[in-house]
Amino acid sequence: MFIQLDPASDVPIYEQLRNSIMEGIVRGDLKPGDVLPSVRSLAGDLSVNMHTVNKSYHELEKKGIIRIVPKSGAVVEEFSKEDMTEDFLHQLSEALRPTLVESLIIGLSEEEIQQLIKKIIEDVKGD
Repeated sequence: MFIQLDPASDVPIYEQLRNSIMEGIVRGDLKPGDVLPSVRSLAGDLSVNMHTVNKSYHELEKKGIIRIVPKSGAVVEEFSKEDMTEDFLHQLSEALRPTLVESLIIGLSEEEIQQLIKKIIEDVKGD
């Protein structure tokens, strides 16, 4: 699993780690059923505090992306469109809304925003 963290970034390390794991799932580097490294092991490999890794794992568990199994570790969950609830879509919409509003405020057109989103998706997937 390839994880790149930038200590100089304004984005907290636990968020960078969480996002990197999610991107690994999207790219297919991590598949449902894969076991993530232990908190201690990953913290050592990345030279970060164990609490940082633990926080990332718990956020991913809260989102339903991984399942933490005591004594076994964290396992990537299977996720399908059928798992999407109205509440999930509402939360996603609320998370995206401020970024889209900011994009409109700075003058991006709807087409430019769509092109930007398409480029981000291509970058994440590695297309």
